[in-house]
Amino acid sequence: MVVIGAGFGGLYAVKQFVNTDIEVTLVDKRNFHLFQPLLYQVATGTISAPDISAPVRSIFGDKKNITVRLDIANGIDPYNRYIQTKSHARIRYDDLIVATGVSHHYFGNDEWEKHAPGLKSIEDAFEMRRRIFSAFEMAENETDPGRRKQLLNFVIIGGGPTGVELAGALADLAFKTLDGHFHNIDTKKECEIYLIEALPKVLPTFENKLSDISKKYLEKMGVNVLTNSKVVDITSDTVIYEQKGQRHVLETKTTLWGAGVRASAWGMILSEAANVEVDKVGRVYVKKDFSLPKYNNIFVIGDLARFQDKNNEFLPGVAPVAMQAGEFVAKLIKARAEGYNFSEEFTYKDKGSLAVIGRNKAVADLGYMKAQGFVAWILWIFVHICFLIGFDNKVSVLIKWALNYFNQDKGTSLIFVKE
Repeated sequence: MVVIGAGFGGLYAVKQFVNTDIEVTLVDKRNFHLFQPLLYQVATGTISAPDISAPVRSIFGDKKNITVRLDIANGIDPYNRYIQTKSHARIRYDDLIVATGVSHHYFGNDEWEKHAPGLKSIEDAFEMRRRIFSAFEMAENETDPGRRKQLLNFVIIGGGPTGVELAGALADLAFKTLDGHFHNIDTKKECEIYLIEALPKVLPTFENKLSDISKKYLEKMGVNVLTNSKVVDITSDTVIYEQKGQRHVLETKTTLWGAGVRASAWGMILSEAANVEVDKVGRVYVKKDFSLPKYNNIFVIGDLARFQDKNNEFLPGVAPVAMQAGEFVAKLIKARAEGYNFSEEFTYKDKGSLAVIGRNKAVADLGYMKAQGFVAWILWIFVHICFLIGFDNKVSVLIKWALNYFNQDKGTSLIFVKE
């Protein structure tokens, strides 16, 4: 069996095959598994990248039936059952799981990417962190008031969990952590943080009450929340948006993207090679067992999959869906290998939704209960982190994260600049 991608879906699928008679090859372009939900804290200097990364070989390196390959899978021959890699290797498979996720989507305005980086990888987080902390440093040295104001304006586009959590972390950074750290600027008084969302509310997948509470939390923290506001242009020093038919211009040198997503290249690879249907952003439509319509030995899971449940609703692109799908497909493949029919249907067990806005501020909708404030924040720590992180050393990682998170004056605010 071959698995492409060491994200949540791929990782949880491979774990099911440890110490079995099935030979597994795991292919990924990076040598580590990344806990993406905490990337925004790397971007704002709260924690360091190793705190949310686990080397794949430290997880599977001692498992005799698991082979880890650092390579880029870039092609497939579904008829002859092999994938092609960038190193020109052909890796044959009996069953294939594709779990390569998604990247940023700028809704047809790809030129915006150079002005507004997204947040899907460690490299993205480093770039955001460089821009954020560089803005403060340049503002400290800037003598022109207009230019300094522009440097201290921060704009975040997208009011989903990524945008909301990033806005809250940036507010904590500007108004608390860095307060008093500069001599020529007052971050607490001079910084302006804007969160722009095209829909009528932030956290649109949450119920209205929790969404409204989140907005109030952000505004109380000093974030200017602009809903019903559609971004129409982004340049190196401005963001232009429309609200109620009128155009507005925000002067800023730091724009951060937390809006749409686009499927990885494997969406189009499978579309062309396996004649599979994809949606408008390249996600692959799959059957009820996550296999492709014409190939029952090729499975697509995680954010790349477009899976419709028994209520004809598409599952969201979140980590719990990917993990449960990975475990489900692995059980199916093991059943086939052992020679018996696998009749179980995939049913997503919704663990609920959580979003943290700042220290002691969060919202949680777990279905059977809803919470806000400190209680939701505690739930976020022990449910969101302990449950999702999936590392063997989750306790030590959690303790290290907690120490860094509580100590506001300590963090990873290093700026890396290419010479």
